[in-house]
Amino acid sequence: MSIRFGRAVCGDLNRAERCEWLLTNGSGAYAAGTIASSLTRRYHGLLIAPLSGALDHHLMMAKGDATLRLDGREWPLFTNRWYGNVIEPHGYRYLESFRLLGRMPVWRFTLGQMNLEMRIWMERGQATTYVAYRLSGWNGKAELNVNMLANRRDHHGNMHIRDTTASVTESDCGMCIEWPEGDRLSIHTTDAAFEPWQHWYEGFLLSREEQRGLASLDNNLSVGRVTIRLQQGEWAGFAVSLENKIDFDIESSMKRFIERDAKLTKGSKGSIDGTAPDWIRRLLLSADDFLIERILPSNHTGHSIIAGYPWFGDWGRDTMISLPGLTVATGRTDIARSILLGYAELVDQGQLPNRFVGAGEQAEYNTVDAALWYFEAWRAYIDATQDDKLLKQCFKILEEMIDWHLKGTRYGIGMDPDDHLLHAGENGVQLTWMDAKVGEWVVTPRMGKPVEINALWYNTLTIMTDFAIRLGRSGQPYRDIAIAVGGSFKRFLRKDGHGLYDLLDGPTGDDAAIRPNQILAVSLPHSPLDGAACRSVVEVCGHELLCSYGLRSLSPRDKSYRGHYRGGVADRDGAYHQGTVWAWLLGHYALAEYRVKGDAEAAQKRLEPLADHLLDAGLGSISEIFDGDPPHRATGAPAQAWSVACTLDAWWRLEQAKRL
Repeated sequence: MSIRFGRAVCGDLNRAERCEWLLTNGSGAYAAGTIASSLTRRYHGLLIAPLSGALDHHLMMAKGDATLRLDGREWPLFTNRWYGNVIEPHGYRYLESFRLLGRMPVWRFTLGQMNLEMRIWMERGQATTYVAYRLSGWNGKAELNVNMLANRRDHHGNMHIRDTTASVTESDCGMCIEWPEGDRLSIHTTDAAFEPWQHWYEGFLLSREEQRGLASLDNNLSVGRVTIRLQQGEWAGFAVSLENKIDFDIESSMKRFIERDAKLTKGSKGSIDGTAPDWIRRLLLSADDFLIERILPSNHTGHSIIAGYPWFGDWGRDTMISLPGLTVATGRTDIARSILLGYAELVDQGQLPNRFVGAGEQAEYNTVDAALWYFEAWRAYIDATQDDKLLKQCFKILEEMIDWHLKGTRYGIGMDPDDHLLHAGENGVQLTWMDAKVGEWVVTPRMGKPVEINALWYNTLTIMTDFAIRLGRSGQPYRDIAIAVGGSFKRFLRKDGHGLYDLLDGPTGDDAAIRPNQILAVSLPHSPLDGAACRSVVEVCGHELLCSYGLRSLSPRDKSYRGHYRGGVADRDGAYHQGTVWAWLLGHYALAEYRVKGDAEAAQKRLEPLADHLLDAGLGSISEIFDGDPPHRATGAPAQAWSVACTLDAWWRLEQAKRL
């Protein structure tokens, strides 16, 4: 899928700043920015990398502001937004076009007959970012003067000017920056002259942080200027790296990056492949961004899933929801296997942690659904691989997880012996995916028996029945409980015939709020509902909640509905699950619609509006959330794992259905 913009977007600063690019290295480091090259988030920079733990992200290099010199004349090719909304300089005005080559952002600046192309990419497995330039249409003297703006701060924060600065020295590679904390950043260049020079640039206005009600002024340290000599038709540029040593070769590194992206978009046999629509193949690239290698609690290297960029870590719930779409549907079952085994090490009292932890880190288990999604992830993996050997190896862990849910575990999670439904919840604790909390206020506490938790519980018990039989064991114990759960699940049917209750047996009784959680009772592989009930759920969700990009988290007719996700932290968290549209649910709606109507092609078409969204916000990816009110403006994280994953998983499952 071609993602390209001309002057109509590039020359409109607001539009150019709205479109963001993202690069990742597969080890937790990333780079991100805007088409305009201005910094609008605290998370924008050429190199943001973990310094100790896998999620200890620090901004190390903010940007390289390049000024083009042609026979004594100068043109700034960068843009900065300063305190007071002052724009200086206006380099975006010279930008002829912007495109993504795979995931590689490519800028093309034009001055008369002269063109200058700029590309940025990351080296796989290294905390290294390359920036390269190529000149055409000019035979005179040409050079770029690049002001290197470094930093060393947590990517969630802002930099306050300190009395101390970095130590900057020239080295064999080019330039070496050492911070008082001991971190060393190297800058490698092609043919260039160096001018070490330190100066704090104050007052960068981060407009997206301002909109989020957060501290919005930042400062970056110029560690020097690099004057790069340009030759017609030849690549020149620099790399910034935290590695002790790199093989600095612009053209070889660029070739590796492009070839890897091209291979990913071909897909693989038995999964999404090269016959898929272009926008789905584009999402194969986005899927790769969320898959990382990291150290497991056993101190071995394994895999995990980043929930979203730029500010999320690897969360248990998000990982298990995302695993089928990011790994199985894309043919990367080896990574699925690694993730399943990695989380098996973290199972405790039948639960998975809310976030993944490495060696020496403290796990938090405040989630009721991560463990249940773990079984669904296993189902997807086993269906794709028939890996009975691994299932046998881990079956005891799965059995113990069920046992803990039967007898009860943390946070009031356990099966009610009277109706076999799962209950969960304690005051002040948020356990379901609707987990927004402002201070001590849990916005949607959902204490009691949530509908999607019990849909997942039925699905889990049916999966365990099938697993036991696969391994030559009796599945009857799990089947008996599943049958009992299926019978009790009828309690969720609303008396007015309009779908399901969102919650049973809560502190104030049953909750009849129309929320999208009920769609999982239809979309999961094993449903406790009959055909008529499934049709009712799909009809209600379609009428009340369905939008182009996902499902609203609450009906607009509800007095608690919030149609826009705006303002400070409290305002945004208060709207997070009170009407905001969630993209990950669109795939589940499509699968549910197929279940009741049997038309796989029509269900696939439900996903197609997301193809247009790939040209907005996080380019080539799918945002976390959208406003509940039209026109459903994208907001939240610009690249979200389960948004991409559930789209890919639904598309692939529906494609398989079409081929039957």
